Amino acid sequence: MRTIAEFEAAARERLDPAHYDYFAGGAQDEITVAENESAFRKLRLLPRVLRGSDKRDLSVELLGTSSSMPILIAPTAFHRLAHADGELATARAAARAGTIMVVSMAATTAIEDIAAAAREVAPDPGLWFQLYLQPDLEFTEAIVRRAERAGVKAFVVTVDSPVLGRRERDDRNDFHDLPAGLVVENLRNIGENRSGGNASHVRDIVMSAALNWDHIAWLRSKTKLPVLIKGVLHAEDARLAVHHGVAGIFVSNHGGRQLDTVPATIDVLPDIAAAVGGAIPVLVDGGIRRGTDVVKALALGADAVAVGRPVVWGLAAGGREGVTQVLELLREDFDQALALCGGRHPADLTPDQVRR
Repeated sequence: MRTIAEFEAAARERLDPAHYDYFAGGAQDEITVAENESAFRKLRLLPRVLRGSDKRDLSVELLGTSSSMPILIAPTAFHRLAHADGELATARAAARAGTIMVVSMAATTAIEDIAAAAREVAPDPGLWFQLYLQPDLEFTEAIVRRAERAGVKAFVVTVDSPVLGRRERDDRNDFHDLPAGLVVENLRNIGENRSGGNASHVRDIVMSAALNWDHIAWLRSKTKLPVLIKGVLHAEDARLAVHHGVAGIFVSNHGGRQLDTVPATIDVLPDIAAAVGGAIPVLVDGGIRRGTDVVKALALGADAVAVGRPVVWGLAAGGREGVTQVLELLREDFDQALALCGGRHPADLTPDQVRR
């Protein structure tokens, strides 16, 4: 398989239809889901020539975490729906690729086990942890401590989910609970036995419309690790993030799964990058399927990109090896596109190389 579309087709054949719809679907009419990809296709690249570099360095460093390329794994829930090895396979593939995996709080494998699997491959894997800050701050702090002990290097707080988006595919499939034997392992009450524990001991993730900047300040006071926020689409929120000491921003519309008809992330990225002014790293996810997409995002102000669904398609299609193939496909595709644009390093890409 040589394209992400081919991996998705293979995954669709292997997945339960309700589970495929869960991963592929978005909010309501899925307008934003479609536009995340189509917005990249509308952009045109303007390459530079005769820049005299036959070797490229794709590596980046983000908040003290090194990555072999500016392509990260975005947080996605429930990997064991896609493959029996779930997040363990994804973590091993990420470590093998030398890239950062942002582990979802809604993982079907505990963060301790994910970290151990990654360390089987690399002694110092790049793991970040995605958080939904829970109204029970004591429980939230306990999750933070678990993640810290497991060795994560940053926290990524999802801030675009005051309530859960209306996902009509899931409603039609009556898919609202995990199958028997699968639970959100990071939501077990602290002290419960993670091996073979009863699902009744696992809390539900609570979306909170009361979340505000004070909660971000609270988290920053509880950890020495960098705290990023994920789900920024408005430039003023980006300026506020810098003001409130946030370490980094993910420009994200939750893969089109929360509020339908919001813009594609690539369309708002330049405004967010301008608002931040280089003060903190800016990452972007949503709709990235080709190396040219990565080039466009970096040229328009992103320090790195993150991919979610492509990783799930690779996982469903072939477990750890499938995820590895997806990551290496994106790496090779980006490397070629970077060379054709006259770049040696991701930082060489500039806004004047993208035309609408």
